[in-house]
Amino acid sequence: MDIAIIIPAYNEEEFIEECLDSLLNQTHSPKQILVVDDGSTDKTSEILERLSKDHTNFSYVKRDESLKHSPGSKIIDAFNFGLRHLNVDYDIICKFDADLIFPKDYLKVLTRAFQKNLKLGMYGGFCTVEKNEDWKIEQLTNSDHLRGALKSYRKACFKQIDGLIPAMGWDTIDEMKARFYGWKVETNPGLLVNHLKPTGQHYKKDLPKLFGISLFRMRYSWPLAFLTCLKMAKNKSDFSFFLKSIKSYLESNSKKNTFLVSSEEGVFIRNYRWRKIKERLI
Repeated sequence: MDIAIIIPAYNEEEFIEECLDSLLNQTHSPKQILVVDDGSTDKTSEILERLSKDHTNFSYVKRDESLKHSPGSKIIDAFNFGLRHLNVDYDIICKFDADLIFPKDYLKVLTRAFQKNLKLGMYGGFCTVEKNEDWKIEQLTNSDHLRGALKSYRKACFKQIDGLIPAMGWDTIDEMKARFYGWKVETNPGLLVNHLKPTGQHYKKDLPKLFGISLFRMRYSWPLAFLTCLKMAKNKSDFSFFLKSIKSYLESNSKKNTFLVSSEEGVFIRNYRWRKIKERLI
């Protein structure tokens, strides 16, 4: 199966070469790796230019009109920019972050999973972060959710969900839409990827507000939003997160925020979430 990888990158001079080295030396080589230099002001472009001369399946494009760092919109805008510049056909499309180090057999395992199950629409491993000189599973990781840092899609699934939405919550919406259309979404807890930079450290201040808005835009009901905000606050050991996020959710309707999913998809999402809550309680 042919794999195309798009990596949005903004000021990633510290990590990008290690990331690309791990992908360019896979046991199953990708057909194309395309990095989108999203307006970097450091030496990211210099590194990409040097590497592009040595590898025929690697290239990069520059996106100078980059927006400010905003959860969801900036990185997916960059990904979609890269998607328009892909010049190869593919069976699997991947959106990877620029600060990941992949095991050598990652793409081989990925390919076998998609080959084995023709209804598999999305698949990937687990992110790990370094703590006290040891690599631990990243917070918020669970077997029911594929982290936004390492998304992989079967082409037919990617087309059917109409690609990725440039808004916070995109990495939940893609999975829910895939399930809505009958695709399987699977994670492999034994397929571990090193994540060199903790998720979300650039926008911690605005995260509760944006989180609440994203739940409204995904058509969460009030009770479901309440429980989701409470769970997130517990995971972060920060009760103020709950207060800020639920307040943002309640205010979203009056501010006329637009929905990101259809009414039918919203019903599916609510039913799916309640089913998972019941399964955990039982």
